[in-house]
Amino acid sequence: MGYLYLLLAASLWGLLGPVSRLAFQEGLPPLQVAFFRAGIAWTFFALHALALRQVRVAPRDLPVLLLFGLVGVSLFYGAYQLAVGFGGAALASVLLYTAPAWVALLSRLVLREPLDALGLFSVALTLLGVALMGLGGGSEVKALWPALFFGLLSGFTYALYYIFGKLYLPRYATPTLFLYALPVGALGLLPFVDFAPLSPKALYALLFLGTFSTYGAYLAYYAGLRRLPATRASVLATLEPVVANLFAFLFFREVLSPLGYLGAGLVLLAVLLSVRR
Repeated sequence: MGYLYLLLAASLWGLLGPVSRLAFQEGLPPLQVAFFRAGIAWTFFALHALALRQVRVAPRDLPVLLLFGLVGVSLFYGAYQLAVGFGGAALASVLLYTAPAWVALLSRLVLREPLDALGLFSVALTLLGVALMGLGGGSEVKALWPALFFGLLSGFTYALYYIFGKLYLPRYATPTLFLYALPVGALGLLPFVDFAPLSPKALYALLFLGTFSTYGAYLAYYAGLRRLPATRASVLATLEPVVANLFAFLFFREVLSPLGYLGAGLVLLAVLLSVRR
C-alpha cells in the first residue's frame, strides 16, 4: 500500500503541468491558476485541520508560517506555473527536480549538515543537466531564458519545503501548517488575479489542481511515507517528471530535443545520487 500511495502522489503531481496548460488554453494566466490552486487546496486543508482539532500554533511560530506562505506558496506556485507557461510542462517538471541540489546547499548553510563529495557531484551534475536542457530546449518553449529562470526558481522554493518540514513538521500536523500558509500565499497572488467568468473546462482544471494535485497528492504522499522509509519515498517521487513528460506528450505532443532529454536524465541521476547520499 505504501508504494501505491506514493505512485498515486507522484502521478497527481506529474499532472500539475499538463492540467495547468489546459487552464492556460481557456485564457487563464499562470499566476491566476496558481491563486486558485492555493485557494481551493486551502479549503480542504482547513476542513481537515478543523476535523483533527489542530488549528492552533504557538505565537512565536506564526511569523515563520506566514513567511513560508509567501515564499513556499506565492513564489513557488507562481514560479512553477510561469515555468509551464514559458517552457511547457515537460521542461518545467524536470527543472522542478533541481530541488535536491538546492536542498544539499541549503542543508549545509541552514541546518549545518555536511556536504560530502557525492553531494557536490550531484550539484554539479544538476547544473550540467540544466545547461544541456537550455541548449536543447523543447517543442513548446516560448521564451527559453524565462522558462529556465522560473523553472530553477520553482526548484529552489520547492527545496525550502524540506528545510521548513525539518523544523516544523515535528511540532504540527501537515493540515495545520497549510491552514496558515496557503491563505497567505493566495493573498500574495491576489494582485495578479482578474476575476473574469470561468469556462467549464477552466473550472474543472482548477478544481483538479487544487483538490487532487495539491491536497490529494500531499495526503497520498504522507500516507506512503508512514509505511515506507523516507529514502524509498524520495526515489518514487522522482517519477513525477516522468509522468509529467508522458502526459505532456499525450495531451500536447510536447517533446524535448535529444540534448534536452540527456540533460533531463542527468538531473534525475543527480536526484537519485542525492537520495542515496
